[in-house]
Amino acid sequence: MTAVILATACAVVYGTADFFGGLATKRSRVLSVVALSQSAGLVLILALLPILPGHFDQRALLWGLASGVAGAAGLVLFYRALARGVMSVVAPTTAVTSAALPVLFGLATGERPRPAALAGIAFALVAVLLVSQDRGGERKSSLSSVLIALAAGAGFGGFFILLALAPHDTGMWPLVGARMSSLAMVALLAVVTRRTLKPSGGSLRIILAAGVLDMAANVLYLLAKQHGMLSLVAVLVSLYPASTLLLARQVLGERLRAIQVAGVACALGAVALIASVA
Repeated sequence: MTAVILATACAVVYGTADFFGGLATKRSRVLSVVALSQSAGLVLILALLPILPGHFDQRALLWGLASGVAGAAGLVLFYRALARGVMSVVAPTTAVTSAALPVLFGLATGERPRPAALAGIAFALVAVLLVSQDRGGERKSSLSSVLIALAAGAGFGGFFILLALAPHDTGMWPLVGARMSSLAMVALLAVVTRRTLKPSGGSLRIILAAGVLDMAANVLYLLAKQHGMLSLVAVLVSLYPASTLLLARQVLGERLRAIQVAGVACALGAVALIASVA
């Protein structure tokens, strides 16, 4: 029960962080948003290290470094998809992808979910096809944002898997490694592409809020994984689009076509189905 509570809370915080991140990318450059939000997260986790239990282990840092690369790639792609597409479509598409990968990893390593979980993954693929449907001149842009969202989901799924492989008694040290590698990756991308990391005016507070919330969600995820199975925790965490959708509808007033509404409902239903039987 502890793992379920922590994972559910993690989903709520992740969804809120993604909403703020999506707002920030509409006002500022993607690399700037990622770099500053990740820096805010690093400050938070360093402050939490003396409070939360766990001891330093080199393996924890190594798994964290690997997960940070996957997570940073996923975050850059996710924010890019949010900036180009509709938040209510991008978030569920990313979620079902990031939920399916840990389940498949569990199967490969000996876990045996019930058939309904596998049906949920297939259901999710149908949802992706539905949410990518659009009419008129924006069809290409819409499909492009969905493809980017799928790639982002793969990055997030890799982040969940790699972070879960760290020793359980090392506390939050894997997150320190994850932030170190993700910040290094973003800085390298900025140098290679000659992009500035300076945020646009008025976006700094939103970026910092996204970074703090994202790290808080990472802490909740790691705590949940330490109390439960990866296949259960990861799919519960992937319910995060529920809070993103609520905020997008209430704050931004986003509206979807009927087929896309069906796709969003199908996506959320697929994640819920996987979570209920994993």
